[in-house]
Amino acid sequence: MLRYDPKLKKLARGLRKRMTEGERALWSRLRAKQVGGVQFYRQKPIGPYIVDFYCPKARLIIEVDGSQHREKDGEEKDQLRDAYLEKEGLYVMRFNSREVLKETDAVMERIDQVVRERLGK
Repeated sequence: MLRYDPKLKKLARGLRKRMTEGERALWSRLRAKQVGGVQFYRQKPIGPYIVDFYCPKARLIIEVDGSQHREKDGEEKDQLRDAYLEKEGLYVMRFNSREVLKETDAVMERIDQVVRERLGK
Protein backbone atom coordinates (compact mmCIF):
# COMPACT_ATOMS: atom_id res chain seq x y z
CA MET A 1 0.00 0.00 0.00
CA LEU A 2 1.23 3.47 -0.82
CA ARG A 3 1.77 5.81 2.10
CA TYR A 4 0.23 9.26 2.25
CA ASP A 5 0.13 12.27 4.51
CA PRO A 6 -2.97 11.75 6.73
CA LYS A 7 -3.60 15.51 6.68
CA LEU A 8 -4.50 15.16 2.99
CA LYS A 9 -7.49 12.88 3.60
CA LYS A 10 -9.89 15.71 4.52
CA LEU A 11 -8.65 17.87 1.63
CA ALA A 12 -9.14 14.95 -0.79
CA ARG A 13 -12.75 14.56 0.35
CA GLY A 14 -13.34 18.23 -0.36
CA LEU A 15 -11.78 17.93 -3.81
CA ARG A 16 -14.09 15.01 -4.62
CA LYS A 17 -17.05 17.30 -3.96
CA ARG A 18 -15.62 20.11 -6.12
CA MET A 19 -14.32 18.27 -9.16
CA THR A 20 -13.78 20.28 -12.33
CA GLU A 21 -15.93 19.73 -15.39
CA GLY A 22 -13.11 17.78 -17.05
CA GLU A 23 -12.61 15.60 -13.96
CA ARG A 24 -16.36 14.89 -13.75
CA ALA A 25 -16.47 13.92 -17.43
CA LEU A 26 -13.53 11.56 -17.07
CA TRP A 27 -14.79 10.09 -13.79
CA SER A 28 -18.09 9.16 -15.45
CA ARG A 29 -16.07 6.99 -17.87
CA LEU A 30 -13.59 5.55 -15.33
CA ARG A 31 -15.85 4.64 -12.44
CA ALA A 32 -17.48 1.26 -11.85
CA LYS A 33 -14.64 -0.69 -13.51
CA GLN A 34 -15.58 0.47 -17.02
CA VAL A 35 -11.95 0.42 -18.20
CA GLY A 36 -10.33 -3.01 -18.33
CA GLY A 37 -12.45 -4.20 -15.43
CA VAL A 38 -10.17 -2.37 -12.97
CA GLN A 39 -11.03 -0.04 -10.13
CA PHE A 40 -10.12 3.64 -10.25
CA TYR A 41 -10.21 6.00 -7.29
CA ARG A 42 -10.62 9.76 -7.51
CA GLN A 43 -8.74 12.44 -5.58
CA LYS A 44 -6.47 9.85 -3.96
CA PRO A 45 -3.72 10.91 -1.52
CA ILE A 46 -0.35 9.40 -2.42
CA GLY A 47 2.72 10.53 -0.51
CA PRO A 48 2.60 14.33 -0.18
CA TYR A 49 0.20 14.68 -3.14
CA ILE A 50 -3.44 14.17 -4.08
CA VAL A 51 -3.76 12.67 -7.55
CA ASP A 52 -6.88 13.09 -9.69
CA PHE A 53 -7.39 9.40 -10.51
CA TYR A 54 -5.53 6.28 -9.38
CA CYS A 55 -5.75 2.67 -10.51
CA PRO A 56 -3.80 0.52 -8.03
CA LYS A 57 -3.91 -2.67 -10.08
CA ALA A 58 -2.25 -0.96 -13.09
CA ARG A 59 -0.24 1.42 -10.85
CA LEU A 60 -1.57 4.19 -13.05
CA ILE A 61 -2.28 7.83 -12.25
CA ILE A 62 -4.32 10.10 -14.49
CA GLU A 63 -4.16 13.86 -14.09
CA VAL A 64 -6.58 16.33 -15.68
CA ASP A 65 -4.74 19.63 -15.96
CA GLY A 66 -6.27 23.08 -16.09
CA SER A 67 -4.62 26.17 -17.57
CA GLN A 68 -2.47 26.81 -14.48
CA HIS A 69 -0.43 23.72 -15.35
CA ARG A 70 0.79 25.40 -18.56
CA GLU A 71 2.42 28.24 -16.62
CA LYS A 72 6.12 27.94 -15.74
CA ASP A 73 5.51 27.45 -12.02
CA GLY A 74 2.83 24.84 -12.70
CA GLU A 75 5.04 22.91 -15.11
CA GLU A 76 7.90 22.82 -12.59
CA LYS A 77 5.61 21.56 -9.82
CA ASP A 78 4.20 18.89 -12.16
CA GLN A 79 7.71 17.71 -13.03
CA LEU A 80 8.63 17.33 -9.35
CA ARG A 81 5.36 15.59 -8.62
CA ASP A 82 5.68 13.21 -11.57
CA ALA A 83 9.29 12.38 -10.61
CA TYR A 84 8.17 11.48 -7.08
CA LEU A 85 5.28 9.32 -8.33
CA GLU A 86 7.42 7.57 -10.94
CA LYS A 87 10.02 6.83 -8.26
CA GLU A 88 7.21 5.05 -6.42
CA GLY A 89 6.72 2.83 -9.50
CA LEU A 90 3.64 4.63 -10.81
CA TYR A 91 2.92 5.66 -14.39
CA VAL A 92 1.48 9.15 -14.83
CA MET A 93 -0.75 10.15 -17.74
CA ARG A 94 -1.65 13.83 -18.18
CA PHE A 95 -4.49 15.30 -20.20
CA ASN A 96 -5.62 18.90 -20.33
CA SER A 97 -9.24 19.66 -19.43
CA ARG A 98 -10.12 20.80 -22.92
CA GLU A 99 -8.79 17.56 -24.41
CA VAL A 100 -10.87 15.51 -21.96
CA LEU A 101 -14.03 17.44 -22.80
CA LYS A 102 -13.59 17.71 -26.58
CA GLU A 103 -11.82 14.42 -27.37
CA THR A 104 -13.23 12.11 -24.70
CA ASP A 105 -13.27 8.95 -26.82
CA ALA A 106 -9.64 9.42 -27.89
CA VAL A 107 -8.59 10.03 -24.28
CA MET A 108 -10.42 6.89 -23.18
CA GLU A 109 -8.78 4.83 -25.91
CA ARG A 110 -5.34 5.95 -24.73
CA ILE A 111 -6.19 5.17 -21.12
CA ASP A 112 -7.56 1.75 -22.05
CA GLN A 113 -4.41 0.99 -24.05
CA VAL A 114 -2.12 1.93 -21.15
CA VAL A 115 -4.20 -0.09 -18.67
CA ARG A 116 -3.95 -3.15 -20.92
CA GLU A 117 -0.19 -2.66 -21.37
CA ARG A 118 0.36 -2.21 -17.63
CA LEU A 119 -1.65 -5.38 -16.88
CA GLY A 120 0.04 -7.38 -19.63
CA LYS A 121 -3.20 -8.00 -21.54
